[in-house]
Amino acid sequence: MEQKNRIVTDHIAMSFQDNVVLQDINVKIEEGEIFGLLGPSGAGKTTLIKILTGQLKQISGTAQVLGMDNRSITREGYAKIGMVLDNTGLYDRLTCWDNLALFTEIYGISKDRIKVVLNKVGLEDATKRSVHKLSKGMKQRLALARAIMHEPEILFLDEPTSGLDPATASYIHQLILEEKGKGTAIFLTTHNMEEATKLCDNVALLNKGQIVEYGYPKNICRKYNFQNKIQLLLKNGESHTLTNDSSSAELIGNYFKNNAVESIHSSEPNLETVFMEITGRRFE
Repeated sequence: MEQKNRIVTDHIAMSFQDNVVLQDINVKIEEGEIFGLLGPSGAGKTTLIKILTGQLKQISGTAQVLGMDNRSITREGYAKIGMVLDNTGLYDRLTCWDNLALFTEIYGISKDRIKVVLNKVGLEDATKRSVHKLSKGMKQRLALARAIMHEPEILFLDEPTSGLDPATASYIHQLILEEKGKGTAIFLTTHNMEEATKLCDNVALLNKGQIVEYGYPKNICRKYNFQNKIQLLLKNGESHTLTNDSSSAELIGNYFKNNAVESIHSSEPNLETVFMEITGRRFE
């Protein structure tokens, strides 16, 4: 079945007075795709989400979201979009159930859905707990529950695991992958390169408002694999670095014949290394 484009941008640019925030942004996101916009703080990631969700209007270029111009998204269109932004927008004095009940009224869906999504995000035992009594990880899971309760076609997730412990982050990753499996298009911003490599079908590396690299994470890493080496760790503790070509084949083969190999790794850089290679900047 042919996939449908959920988001398409064409030469989007944005500035605030003399400060250029985004330049010539071109992305295309299909249903069932996790797209990662990667870059350090201040690179323009959140600004692009605000443009695509109609909170800001670009100074030039166009964007289509679910076939609608981003500057005139209809109420019906917003009903197909879910968002988890840096400000969760949860009501601290209300319980988990009451927070979600408000949104069932907005979306016109049954309150039976509340129990389903609270169970899905692992908050079934916190139904009657006030939000201000939740941990940061629990609040983030509640925000995600709210974002998916109306089964949106697009999810915007702005650094959804920032500051969370590894176990909670892994739990949220699984929820994101489940949404992808349903055909949801997911727009993810992060400065966590490992997270992006694990989750994303395509990524764009954003530096000072410009996309400096775009594509499948592992393909990008292979593109910048200038060392092209193989690292062998032997069972006797020795480590050998070999060229990744036919000249090393006989030696590697002998190590394996003698059952001497503990592990073998190629030298592809990770996304953060690639970003540093292109821009000379570290992620912060």
